[in-house]
Amino acid sequence: MTSNLRERALACREASAAVAALDTAAKRRLLHRMASCLAEDASLVVAANALDMEAARANGTSDAMLDRLRLDPSRIDGIVAAIRDVAALPDPVGVVTRRDVRPNGIVVERVRIPLGVVAMIYEARPNVTADAAALCLMAGNAVILRGGSDAMRSNLAIAASLRRALREEGLPEAAITLLDDPRRETMVELLQLADIVDLAIPRGGEGLIRFVTEHARVPVIKHYKGVCHLYVDRAADPELALRLLVDGKTSRPGVCNALETLLVHRDIAPAFLPPAIARLRELGVEIRADDATRALVPGLSPASEDDYAAEFLALILAVRIVDDIDDAIAHIRRHGSDHTEVIATTDTAVASRFVHALRSAVVMVNASSRFSDGGELGLGTEIGISTTRLHAYGPMGAESLTIERFVVRGEGQTRHPT
Repeated sequence: MTSNLRERALACREASAAVAALDTAAKRRLLHRMASCLAEDASLVVAANALDMEAARANGTSDAMLDRLRLDPSRIDGIVAAIRDVAALPDPVGVVTRRDVRPNGIVVERVRIPLGVVAMIYEARPNVTADAAALCLMAGNAVILRGGSDAMRSNLAIAASLRRALREEGLPEAAITLLDDPRRETMVELLQLADIVDLAIPRGGEGLIRFVTEHARVPVIKHYKGVCHLYVDRAADPELALRLLVDGKTSRPGVCNALETLLVHRDIAPAFLPPAIARLRELGVEIRADDATRALVPGLSPASEDDYAAEFLALILAVRIVDDIDDAIAHIRRHGSDHTEVIATTDTAVASRFVHALRSAVVMVNASSRFSDGGELGLGTEIGISTTRLHAYGPMGAESLTIERFVVRGEGQTRHPT
């Protein structure tokens, strides 16, 4: 194992104790300082990102990945605002989630505490550098950041600003440790540090998630692919359903909460699908459809079973007509990734059936899949969207980066009085 990596990880572990000791006011002050430093250094970050973008284009990077990689002054402003939003959140550390008094008089509490050291492994999204750091610190943790080579200059520039804030607040810079070695071997070494790292969170493509899961000796929460569905029920408001469809598919197709599959009830399909598909085509969306849809709208490409399980991350949509809600639920169970599902309907019983029958991390009723995001759901920002059923499921904010422990208070009670 590379001694330098272990030494840096140990320094991060030591720094985590200093972060865990901060009270709420000190953590808020630190995060506001981080936001200010990043705002001051915005031009440096944008310049670094321009070099990453130039290299990515030269390497033939897809438009969806370029969109994830790109930073501009407006996006920097958004990252700064997200850090300030996290600073304004309730402090999850020290919260008593349950309190019971046992018959013998002992008081049993469940109390939230920091995890310790979180390893964040991600691709192409330089905003994750700031989001992960802010959330981890608010939850009393230190963080080891391992971004991809495609965003290395951007990540280094952002991390430099954030570490400056730590320094100015008199805290160890190792609390935010960015690894500048993008080799897979280094990632494997990091994932083997079970005595130092408390949790690893991979955020990226399916290949990265599988690699991390296969090589980790530390606990892993997976941010798996987003095969998100919209089911248009026979009782749907067509105009509402079309708004959800257009927003979910076209507003930002390269993100994990974008729609990938449209399911339409057979009774509403003849009225809904032709104008809906025409609108999507106007917006540049390629449609891949089942035979029933192609009979309604000639000239569409046929959809394969692989298409229905695909996270396209592009202006491509798989479409299928279903017999009823049970058929839609069966399709989602067969092809979904437990990320986000949406139903458009005015029938409350059908909506309830949809919500309770699916176990996906986020279920929407008459709302766009694009709201499946920590910031939109009131978390300030998110470190990822967990599709692993552990202590956190769905968009993960600061509270998801804590765990509960038992604190027992007594007055000398013993289990076996003598």
